[in-house]
Amino acid sequence: MLENPRSPRVRSVAKLAKKASRTESGLFLLEGPQAVSEALSFRPELVLELFATPTALDRHPEIADAAVEADVEVEYVTEEVLESMADTVTPQGFVAVCRQFPTAVKDVFAAAPKLIAILEEVRDPGNAGTIVRAADAAGADAVVFTGRAVDLYNPKVVRSSTGSIFHVPVAVGADLADVLVRARAAGLTVLAADVKGEDLLAARTEGILAKPTAWLFGNEAHGLADEQLELADRVVTVPIYGHAESMNLATAASVCLYESAFAHRSS
Repeated sequence: MLENPRSPRVRSVAKLAKKASRTESGLFLLEGPQAVSEALSFRPELVLELFATPTALDRHPEIADAAVEADVEVEYVTEEVLESMADTVTPQGFVAVCRQFPTAVKDVFAAAPKLIAILEEVRDPGNAGTIVRAADAAGADAVVFTGRAVDLYNPKVVRSSTGSIFHVPVAVGADLADVLVRARAAGLTVLAADVKGEDLLAARTEGILAKPTAWLFGNEAHGLADEQLELADRVVTVPIYGHAESMNLATAASVCLYESAFAHRSS
């Protein structure tokens, strides 16, 4: 059992909370039973190290079984060691070190997608991870991060996705103009979400949402620039019927993705 929270091994794991260490090593940090379980179930080859407290393993014996099945050794650690490794203030008993696995943009479109989400310079890690989760839930084929977006392997992005980064292909570091060219070549209609757009209900009524679609979402603070909106086939907005000033980006993206998912399944 690892007992020294200041040991070199513990420190090397904790360093993965920093982008520089993640970039240099090609690794990232995974925390909590849900995320670890998804990694072991869907992409076990990515899990290089798995640390857990005895209490956590007693509470989640299925994770120990999955680790054995995936041939991943579980190393016992004390609560203090786990707290030193984890990025969260109150970790949930499990920390894993995983290999990064970005998807190439060309591979996204080679798979003939019917629904994708493009995130242009989305920088809030909570929003980014939640949109990946929503895309996964809506049955989207991929998520593409363009421009100066948040690091996909930021611990908060990973936590917010609750394991969905292991389910849906995610491409990072892409150029928006190039992605849109590829999207149209793949037969996708580009719909930009923006407050200046037409009502989403009108797009639904016209049947636009039933087409293969690439949804384009902009930065939380300033949205999409006019020149970026001009690159879209249509610009739509999620209507607000109550008194809210606006919608959170991840919430609006979830609505848009699910509108497409419903339309695809009822057409």
